[in-house]
This record gives sequence, C-alpha cells and structure tokens, in this order.
Amino acid sequence: AGLYDIVTRRIPNWLTLCILLTAIVFRALEGFAALGSGLAAAMCGLALALALFKLGALGGGDGKLLIGVSAFLGLERLQGGLLTIGVLGGLLGVLEAARRGVILPAIYNAGNMLRRWFTLGKTGERRTLDSPGAIAVPYGVAISAGAILWWLWGGSVP
Repeated sequence: AGLYDIVTRRIPNWLTLCILLTAIVFRALEGFAALGSGLAAAMCGLALALALFKLGALGGGDGKLLIGVSAFLGLERLQGGLLTIGVLGGLLGVLEAARRGVILPAIYNAGNMLRRWFTLGKTGERRTLDSPGAIAVPYGVAISAGAILWWLWGGSVP
C-alpha cells in the first residue's frame, strides 16, 4: 500500500479491502479473542480515520488503510502502532518540507492548525490538504511502515 501510494498518490479500495479481510481471517484463525481484538481495533481505527478525514488531515485511502492495519495490530498493539505511524508521518512531512525548502511556513501552518483544533475552531486558520501551501505526503508509507515496524519490534503479543 505504501509503494502504491508513492507511485500513484492513491490507495485503491480493492487493496484496503483485501488488507482488512486478510486481517480478519488471520485473527479468526487465532481464535475468538484475537478476532474480537482485531475487530475492536478496526473500529478504533475507523473512529480515528473519520476524525482525521473530517479535519482534512488524512485522505480517504489513508483512512481505509488505517482501518485494515488496525485490525491486524489488534487492541494489544494498536496504541504503539499508532504512535509509530504518527512519528513516521511527522518525519515524512518534515522531510518533504525540507526538500521543498518550506520548513518555516510548514511549522507555522501546523501551529495554526493545532491552535484551531485545540480551541475547537475559535482561533487559528482552518487548513486542510487542499489549502494553499499544504504539504501532502504519501501517508500510506507512514501507515504501512509504522505498522510493520511496530509489529516486528514493538511490544509483545499475549
């Protein structure tokens, strides 16, 4: 999914659906508790993806990928996986801003966006992926890499 996002700047529905279904099948093979954990994590991923999509901070394909990845991680690994994804996504954004030579405007815009979120829209500027000067990165790379890294080297599985 990450490579697909780099090449096309899209993550197709068929791919995210396959990821989600594969996660459910693998979790079901591990038993009812593992399946329940995967489904609950997928619902958490859905809630987070919808919130970030509504805020204009995440694309639709990225959100659907996050749901599938959450199902794979399960509740046991979800928190660390999301943190790893967020850190990698931030690094990706900083690298892209540096590549374009717009680090200071990107930091200013991010601060403005956070101010708006924390004040529930009372101050700050509403910025989305479509805003002028917004730096869009293939976030599917961060989601894919972060989930894999956390799965391989993150916390233990019960």
